Amino acid sequence: MNVHCLKCPFMFEEENSEFWRSQARKTLQAALDRKLNTNVARNILFFLGDGMGLTTLTAARILKGQLENQPGEETVMTMDTFPNVGLAKTYSVDFQVADSAATATAYLCGVKTNLNIVGVNAAGRNGVCRTQKGNEVTSILKWAKDAGKSVGIVTTTRVQHATPAGSYAHSASRTWYCDADMPESAKRDGCTDISFQLINNTDIDVIIGGGRKYMTPTGTKDPEYPTDFFSNGERKDGRDLIKEWQNLKTGKVAHYVWNKADFDAVDPETTDYLMALFEPGDLRYEEERDPSMDPSIVETTEKAIRILQKNPKGFFLLVEGGRIDQAHHAGRASMALHEAVAFDRAIAKGLELTEEHETLTVVMADHSQPLTFNGFPFRGNSILGKSPLWAGDMLPYTTLMYGNGPGHKIVNGTRPDIRNVDTNYIQQAAVPVDTTTHSGEDVAVLARGPMAHLFQGVNEQNYIAHAMGYAACVGADLRHCEGQTAPPLVHTTLKYNKNGAGAVSASAALLGSLLSGLLAITILM
Repeated sequence: MNVHCLKCPFMFEEENSEFWRSQARKTLQAALDRKLNTNVARNILFFLGDGMGLTTLTAARILKGQLENQPGEETVMTMDTFPNVGLAKTYSVDFQVADSAATATAYLCGVKTNLNIVGVNAAGRNGVCRTQKGNEVTSILKWAKDAGKSVGIVTTTRVQHATPAGSYAHSASRTWYCDADMPESAKRDGCTDISFQLINNTDIDVIIGGGRKYMTPTGTKDPEYPTDFFSNGERKDGRDLIKEWQNLKTGKVAHYVWNKADFDAVDPETTDYLMALFEPGDLRYEEERDPSMDPSIVETTEKAIRILQKNPKGFFLLVEGGRIDQAHHAGRASMALHEAVAFDRAIAKGLELTEEHETLTVVMADHSQPLTFNGFPFRGNSILGKSPLWAGDMLPYTTLMYGNGPGHKIVNGTRPDIRNVDTNYIQQAAVPVDTTTHSGEDVAVLARGPMAHLFQGVNEQNYIAHAMGYAACVGADLRHCEGQTAPPLVHTTLKYNKNGAGAVSASAALLGSLLSGLLAITILM
């Protein structure tokens, strides 16, 4: 990897004005030659980079090039080739900066909601089961299944985590992974945990990720880590949801696997259903993954597509690069960027296995992270390295830093001297917190395929689900496949109480927001 280059060979070419003019002419002609694809999308490939803000995208692009012994800045990511680009506003109903549950409900279900709530509208209150009832909202995964398509989720986190849960669950708390995580009052009020909903709410054809321990009874030894107490099953109700899932698929070819050997043995051509849970919790980071035990996100994406694409009516697949966000939370920029590069390779595999004339592919982030890219580093400088400039305290600093995070270190009133330190570490942060918060700027939305031109401009995040649904003729708006363009008639009825306020009083709403705020700081977003 280049450290820096004041006069690298490529720069001689770039000193010629015609180099840039020629490049721009080619880009312009490609834009002029582009034709709108107005087909109905048979398939939807939806790639979600959790925490993959614009700074992460740029830095990952450079890292990808530097891993190939290039300067990096001029590298083209697969997602860079998507011709349609827009921005999505990520705030939740109650907070300027959102979490992954509120955002998942927006872009998957088409409705914005409150922090920490998944698959429930903003009338729901964080952790209050009774506010969930009657306020559930369904996702595009269910819309696709109801339309006869095959559906799947692939994630590098636990399959019960906020992003995948947004596709199938309705929960007043994103942290109710299994019944042991729920308060007794919620159980008495009739709420069920997210793992239970995973196998009972929607008939999902492919489920790939982690989260074994939430599926089995308390004390069940993990097949991979039998001596690790923290990997044991956690369910208090005694249910084995993996066996229940298998029983639900009687008469179908359904495989449950937990290791790469068994995963590789699954034949997509003869498989109807696949549940693959490779870890008790989240999967390992790409840089720490044991390739003999756990497949990569490229491999899991390929297997999912090959199983789902047998359906003549098409498919919907959610692929989440979930550990981009988790690496950022830990202040580990290097891990986050490697996760993003692996995620981009999964996108390339998705494009390779599908046809653009019939497959709408959308790539986006749910929210950003407080990562900054600064310091006037030379062209080709390691993206994980140091700026050539020193700060006012006469100490060097890294190109990538965090606005807040666990990397904040002040000793005797001074920052650490990193002149002789390998900066592939927990990046320095301005404000000390145990885990970074999210950041609230807009995120990029990139699209190609049928009706991809709908994904442009600056939109509310909940627009994404409606645009995907329209393109594929799933959900409530079927005008595209019916040849209509006029807006459908919509009748909205609002219920008011005797005081003239909405169904939820202002005081209750304020209390709910305050409780959400207090609980937000105790969870990993």
